[in-house]
Amino acid sequence: MSMQQENKFQAIISHAKEYGFVFPSSEIYDGLSAVYDYGPYGSELKKNIRDYWWKSMTQMHDNIVGIDAAIFMHPTTWKASGHVDNFSDPMIDNRDSQKRYRVDHLLEAHAEKLEAAGKKEEADAVLKKMDQLLAAEDYAGLKDLIAAEKIVCGISGTGNWTDIRQFNLMFSTQLGSVAEDADTIYLRPETAQGIFVNFLNVQKTARMKVPFGIAQTGKAFRNEIVARQFIFRMREFEQMEMQFFVRPGTQMEWYNYWKEARLKWHTSLGIPAEKYRYHDHVKLAHYADAALDIEYEFPFGFKEVEGIHSRTDFDLKSHQEYSKKKQQYFDNDVDPATGKPYGNYIPYVIETSIGLDRMFLLVMSHAYEEEVLTKEDGTQETRVVMHIPPQIAPNKLAILPLLKKDGLPEIARELMDECKPFFKCFYEEKDAIGRRYRRQDAIGTPFCVTIDHQTKEDQTVTIRYRDSMKQERVHISKVKEIVLGAIA
Repeated sequence: MSMQQENKFQAIISHAKEYGFVFPSSEIYDGLSAVYDYGPYGSELKKNIRDYWWKSMTQMHDNIVGIDAAIFMHPTTWKASGHVDNFSDPMIDNRDSQKRYRVDHLLEAHAEKLEAAGKKEEADAVLKKMDQLLAAEDYAGLKDLIAAEKIVCGISGTGNWTDIRQFNLMFSTQLGSVAEDADTIYLRPETAQGIFVNFLNVQKTARMKVPFGIAQTGKAFRNEIVARQFIFRMREFEQMEMQFFVRPGTQMEWYNYWKEARLKWHTSLGIPAEKYRYHDHVKLAHYADAALDIEYEFPFGFKEVEGIHSRTDFDLKSHQEYSKKKQQYFDNDVDPATGKPYGNYIPYVIETSIGLDRMFLLVMSHAYEEEVLTKEDGTQETRVVMHIPPQIAPNKLAILPLLKKDGLPEIARELMDECKPFFKCFYEEKDAIGRRYRRQDAIGTPFCVTIDHQTKEDQTVTIRYRDSMKQERVHISKVKEIVLGAIA
């Protein structure tokens, strides 16, 4: 990460706290590492992103329905899914600092330093070698690579490393009132399994025919050893996942369909396509026959924000084996090759999985700008503005009476009452109008309306556009229509 990018990222983190987007969790007790709370504007933005995704998946598709599964699941679920045996990351400890690191994070951070020093080819070579060794599960080779690159611990400054070993990322707890007699259960590390175990419940009750999808949003938990980069990697986070059930043999067609459809969703928010790229997986997970990440160019480089995975029939087949309950679907459509119905089969699955917190950080990263303005007297000032897409902005409209008297607040309140059933509005009387505009710019409000004395004479108001700062007089009856047109 260059110094300029580092400065921008730190500015975003500070801005998020100062303006009520994100707070460190339990801050009065000095916080909890890699856990964050969303403030008044952050919780609203997060909800709006979630709703925008949910609508695009369920309302805009007549063959995708939603569920809300419990966080706690029967422990055998995680045996069947492979998480008990396979949900591990290669870790390495520094003997001097007692600090534990994820091996890929250690090597990626080293590659970032090389790139920042203008050694891009060397950085690429390190990452390529790392991918090959991870794919081969060659832990001795990875340790040799760390030694060859002279990578040291950031705390002790030494390269006194242990051997690399696997570390399971699931949080466990006990179910029951007496810990000794209790079953060990897990906080879910992903939301997908709640969808798979309900596959037939949903298919039958919603009368779904393959191909169809099940969508879900909700919290997941991973005991990340090195959680970093603000809300990019947290121990408690939220996922927005959709599992799309397809006929075996059609999975690559649907994989390619969802790969393109999901990127279109991202760019529908007005975020430029060049800020995104696809990254195909070198090492496939135990359940996949194809997988890629949609990566976004954050201030700290291109990083995954969404995964598209062709999960085959691994999950449903595995749950059928462990539960001894059939997870088959009867397809009465006719196979043109045989002239007979397709009959019973276990569907294949295409997964789209996006991190809501990462999408939140993506929006903040894209939106944040420090804009230098030249005033009429030739002096300059900096305006911090959040160019949050209007569809998901926390507040859509700020209503600002110029004075606290002469009947202006009453007119403003009438406009507020007219608009607030349709979108989130903000009302403020305090401070000079310029200062109020700046505050709304800083939280990303796309429209401000000022009520002044002329409003009393001709029912017109001044509407100000956040991004251009353009102002125009419009009839007060047009305000709601203008805002609805921008957020539709």
